[in-house]
Amino acid sequence: MSKYWWCQILGWGACAFLYFFVAVSMDKMEWWMPPYMLATALLGIAITHGFRAIIVKYKWIEKPFESVAIYFFFGSVVCATIDSFILSGFYYAMNHSHFEVDFYDNWLRTFLQQTTFITLWAVIYFLWHYVEESRNSQLNQLRLETTVRTLELKTIKSQLNPHFIFNALNSIRALVDENPRRARTAITELSNILRNSMQADKAETVSLENELSIVKDYLALENIRFEERLKVQYDIDPETLELPVPPLMLQTLVENAIKHGISREVNGGLILIGSHVHDMCHEITIRNTGQIVEKQQNGGGFGLASTRQRLGILFGKRASFDIKNIDHATVEAKVLMPLL
Repeated sequence: MSKYWWCQILGWGACAFLYFFVAVSMDKMEWWMPPYMLATALLGIAITHGFRAIIVKYKWIEKPFESVAIYFFFGSVVCATIDSFILSGFYYAMNHSHFEVDFYDNWLRTFLQQTTFITLWAVIYFLWHYVEESRNSQLNQLRLETTVRTLELKTIKSQLNPHFIFNALNSIRALVDENPRRARTAITELSNILRNSMQADKAETVSLENELSIVKDYLALENIRFEERLKVQYDIDPETLELPVPPLMLQTLVENAIKHGISREVNGGLILIGSHVHDMCHEITIRNTGQIVEKQQNGGGFGLASTRQRLGILFGKRASFDIKNIDHATVEAKVLMPLL
């Protein structure tokens, strides 16, 4: 049995019980009252069910609030009028000897009582559906936002992978003629990176440990090209290894550090990758030798823009990303993400 019918039975059953309680408390219980009370409950169920059928057929709930209020008010009055006439007729059919009771007075009293009950029923019915519609609307909005966020993340990651593969293949191409053996090693490293990145694409976030494994493979590949010009250091708090990060974000920032920093320095330079927890935030820093121009500092470049986009989609304003020159020879990219 649906919730609607349970509410109908319990609600009108409570109405009949109220009549019974008043009659007993006032010591006015007579033989005809139990059938009359049962008729009150059954008739209330039948009339309000018909009222509901009209509400559903003409979609009153979907109309503006002012119209709904008017329709429900007049609907309640009409239903109460019909209900009270039938109950008054039933009363006199069972009490045909009580001619001293005025029909109009009895009908008016019954009409006021039934108007109160049916109006209360209409208000409860409206509020129930209003709350349901509001909840469904919120759920639909959340589903829509989730779908949009998923599509945005997939779009960004689908752009990241070709961008990364293009740069990696350029690194391998430089080795093919001069050192085929190292080129084969580079292809193996690239295979590891692609395997890990394909797995990372299936999730919105991955553990920092997983992300670091991709970065280490990438740096091993780049080290073949830069040799002694590329030095890497890690400052990783072990407790942060299981924290979630956007997939390929760290690799993108390291790639940016090499492309715009190390590769432009004659003597190469150092990349320092750090991960710590400060003030309930996961802080990731990438420092590299070099300097950035104003355009890069203001967020130019696809890699930096994608980092900001993904942090915004996943964490909103609770996350931040900044890149700047911290001295005349070092650039720092810093990501702050809230601890979930």
